[in-house]
Amino acid sequence: MMDFIATHNLTGAVIGVITFFIIGVFHPLVIKGEYYFGVKCWWAFALAGVLTGWAAISVSDVMWQAVLGVTSCSCFWSIHEVFQQRERVRKGWFPKRGKR
Repeated sequence: MMDFIATHNLTGAVIGVITFFIIGVFHPLVIKGEYYFGVKCWWAFALAGVLTGWAAISVSDVMWQAVLGVTSCSCFWSIHEVFQQRERVRKGWFPKRGKR
């Protein structure tokens, strides 16, 4: 499959589609993480960001480097978004969970 992608110069398009998917996955992860765990879930995003960042510099294939790098940056950005989500809940834009 990787040969097909490289042969037909589709690496950039595939990275773009995967990036779009990763961002789409992290949006509900932030919302659900804040809903069920509050801002205490930031450390899970930090750990995942460090691990995927380490993996990005450990692999040799450019496509996997890009995908893991995007995942790492999305994890780190999600830390910021978890705290922003707390403010959105406080403003009433998202539902607040009862007892935690």
